[in-house]
Amino acid sequence: MRAARIWRRVLGVDNTVIDAVGFDEQAGAVVVSVRPQARARHRCGVCRRRCPRYDGGAGRRRWRAPDWGAVPVFVEAPASRVRCAEHAVVVAAVPWARHGAGHTYGFDATVAWLATQTSQTAVCELMRIAWRTVGAIVARVFADGDAGADRLAGVRRIGIDEVSYKKGHKYLTVVVDHDTGRLVWAAPGHGAAVLAGFFTALGPDRCAEITHVTSDAAGPVAATVARWCPAAVRCADPFHIVAWATGALDVERRAAWNRARGPRPAARPWAGAGYKSRTRSAGDPATAAVKNSRWALLKNPEHLTAAQRDQLAWIEAHDARLFRAWQLKEQLRLILKLPSAVAPDALDAWIEDAAASGLPAFVGLARSITAQRPAILATIEHRLSNGRVESVNTKIRLIVRRGFGFHTPEAVIALAMLSLGGDRPRLPGRTNPRISQ
Repeated sequence: MRAARIWRRVLGVDNTVIDAVGFDEQAGAVVVSVRPQARARHRCGVCRRRCPRYDGGAGRRRWRAPDWGAVPVFVEAPASRVRCAEHAVVVAAVPWARHGAGHTYGFDATVAWLATQTSQTAVCELMRIAWRTVGAIVARVFADGDAGADRLAGVRRIGIDEVSYKKGHKYLTVVVDHDTGRLVWAAPGHGAAVLAGFFTALGPDRCAEITHVTSDAAGPVAATVARWCPAAVRCADPFHIVAWATGALDVERRAAWNRARGPRPAARPWAGAGYKSRTRSAGDPATAAVKNSRWALLKNPEHLTAAQRDQLAWIEAHDARLFRAWQLKEQLRLILKLPSAVAPDALDAWIEDAAASGLPAFVGLARSITAQRPAILATIEHRLSNGRVESVNTKIRLIVRRGFGFHTPEAVIALAMLSLGGDRPRLPGRTNPRISQ
């Protein structure tokens, strides 16, 4: 095999002529002098159309290629320019790198793959590049792949949620395909206006093909889905429904604790700002039993420890209101697991019991459940939840934590789409079977 062919394999380049290989002592790197083959010359760097040559440019230019062992490698070629009818005078396209990039395709692919697998600090150290260069390469690879793919094609059942990516209430709105588990769309911000951007990108025809939408019970989400996809079945996420019930139960637990402590004493003008008074000791059995019962009340019965089961038995014997609140929470959780044939009657009975319970938190919850009744019953019938979306959100948080934060939401979205969008970048040269001894 000729040396030029070997170097083309090493560099991972096509349509390229290898002129010479040398070593730059000052840079401590291998420099490979190349030029495009005749069929790849004189093309616009933006649209890739063949154009008349304008001039030789500002001399020779170097592109960083993947290292050869422990030695950096650069590709060097003339930076000639062409005159494009659409884009005026631009630098001519080269077959080994993207327009405007300072790295070859192989280098970009390696960095993008590493960014989806490990921290940016490790990528910087291994590839000898700056932190911001990693983000620029990820954005470049994502934009290149996104331009040639329709991520919204064939979407029928979607999950919608929001995930925080930075302190200060910085959120991303994400949309996940239930059938494939892929992240298909993400945008900075939250609310009806942001979500409308997804349906605008989807278009009226494909909006009409959406059959199921899962989300939390937020009003803006429900209103936006109803506006754009009136025929879609909206399913309320069961996790959020149970979270409502556990929140109401915790409100009643705190009220029970206040009852156990007794009435508050009269104000004492002579007492200092740090003065605290209570009518019962913190060690009083009734006060301590209610105060320490949080996990016994909130955990599922099958996960309780022996001590927590004893706490629950004490509450049943001594505090009927708090025990009734726990029963209502458990009944609602179990209703979400019932067959769709019996769930409507069970849910209606639960709403009546909660409204008549005399427990303020559950009376309010009964009103919320009534408003969400169609979405809850759809969840029970179709057995859909936001579990896939929550899994994607967890991975996005991991990406943010692994990168030690990102300056812009676009950088987060680019890396999340590369990692979770179903078309992860591959390491160059991994199409052949693994070499074994």
